[in-house]
Amino acid sequence: MTSTPTTAVAAGSAPAIGFFERYLTIWVALCIVAGIFIGKAFPAAIHAIATLALAEVNIPVGVLIWVMVIPMLIKIDFAALSQVRSHWRGIGVTLVINWLVKPFSMAVLGWVFIRHLFAPWLPADQLDSYVAGLILLAAAPCTAMVFVWSQLCKGDPYFTLSQVALNDVIMIVAFAPLVALLLGLSSITVPWDTLIASVGLYIIVPVILTQWIRNALLKKGSAQLARTVRKLGPFSIAALLLTLMLLFAFQGHAITEQPLAIAMLAVPILIKVFFNSGLAYLLNRKLGVAHCVAGPSSLIGASNFFELAVATAISLFGFQSGAALATVVGVLVEVPVMLLVVGLVNRTQGWYERAK
Repeated sequence: MTSTPTTAVAAGSAPAIGFFERYLTIWVALCIVAGIFIGKAFPAAIHAIATLALAEVNIPVGVLIWVMVIPMLIKIDFAALSQVRSHWRGIGVTLVINWLVKPFSMAVLGWVFIRHLFAPWLPADQLDSYVAGLILLAAAPCTAMVFVWSQLCKGDPYFTLSQVALNDVIMIVAFAPLVALLLGLSSITVPWDTLIASVGLYIIVPVILTQWIRNALLKKGSAQLARTVRKLGPFSIAALLLTLMLLFAFQGHAITEQPLAIAMLAVPILIKVFFNSGLAYLLNRKLGVAHCVAGPSSLIGASNFFELAVATAISLFGFQSGAALATVVGVLVEVPVMLLVVGLVNRTQGWYERAK
């Protein structure tokens, strides 16, 4: 038994979802308003921040993204991969949905809605960028928030940890090729050097660093690890909100001119959430998987590692791009929609278990 599941089980006595996480949509909405105001009130300061870049990576944003990602990754124990074999059916569904269905279905939805149905009401020069942002969002499986969703639906903590650990391992090697493939299929030019640099900067290096920190904390006991994770959590949310505020400071002009863009971008994201979670839930039921495994298996396929998606969109296409805006819309709808999916999983438990 690994130390991570013990930590996860112990955390079950804590509130299932924290204050900042529960009202994340409200904080994001406030960041939209504050960012637009700051962008209009202090354009020179925002421009100065935009010029603080090294190798095409904005330094303040890079620091904020690390503060976002590191607390998430410290929770992951890759020793949990030893649990994969005992839940092979649920893991199989997770992998099929996360790596074969979700990214490709989002590319199709982006093509249908953004390039065709909604195209007359969106800026023509941003259509490709919007689709790219949606693809980036779908290609990054959820890492941290899935622990919250799993806990809310009484999911098996060992399965949750093992599927997250396995997804993170796959993400290290598959994220860049998958994104490049889908962007290529969508006729979007792939800046390979920036994409590879983003994967190294926001996935590989943080994973190595956080595993070293995790092992050092565990030498002092699992209680020390749990305390550190709790203390770092608010910094992660604060860094996310500050990043979004900067993003909307740059995006403010475009948003005030095209307020419907956010609502239109939300449509394919919402369809993706319900389609992927529903498909995973039904596949698990068909395979006779326990409900406590089917819940987190379907939820990880519905949610996203939006911190990584936001970071990569900014690196590849810039703060003012439609891609960056599309990933932020994913953050905006994440919490209320995922809470709705959790509620559906819980309310249908009786129906699910009648399949046996």
